[in-house]
Amino acid sequence: MATATPKRDILRTLRSEHDELRALFDQINDTTDRAKKTRTELLGRIEGGLLPHAKWEEDVFYPALRERADRDGKKAIAEAYLEHHAVESVVMPEVKASAADTPEFAGAAKVFGEQIDHHASEEESTVFKLARELFTPAELAEFDEAYEAWKDSASGTLAVGAEKLKGTVKTAGRALA
Repeated sequence: MATATPKRDILRTLRSEHDELRALFDQINDTTDRAKKTRTELLGRIEGGLLPHAKWEEDVFYPALRERADRDGKKAIAEAYLEHHAVESVVMPEVKASAADTPEFAGAAKVFGEQIDHHASEEESTVFKLARELFTPAELAEFDEAYEAWKDSASGTLAVGAEKLKGTVKTAGRALA
């Protein structure tokens, strides 16, 4: 008798969040410089979806993968960490330091979206494949449950808040430069 696949799966959840971010970037890229309020709202939604996702991957999911991965898997995870760092340290602060009603914002937002799409596509094809090889369906379901609980927890809120604060400092530094 075949066992049923758990309905929950962290990889499906993360892919769904990738798709939501892609759709938000499509929306922001379709705006004009006159859409300052819309751009600001969309950027807030992007940040609100991206930060918990990235922080949980960095603090929980990637370390768990790394523990079981071979050299090639560890290399893929190192690349994913670095892509997160590049977006958090350079690209996101550039977007946030740009006035939302300018072509500079539009260009920075486009690069931001391209970086996220590249990372998500690569993650879906390499890291997710690795995760399917290294974890059972039950473990992937447990990760999904843990992620949902973490997002609603004090520690999750604190981790995301700390990341926002770091981003604010980086943005202020860019704006002053």
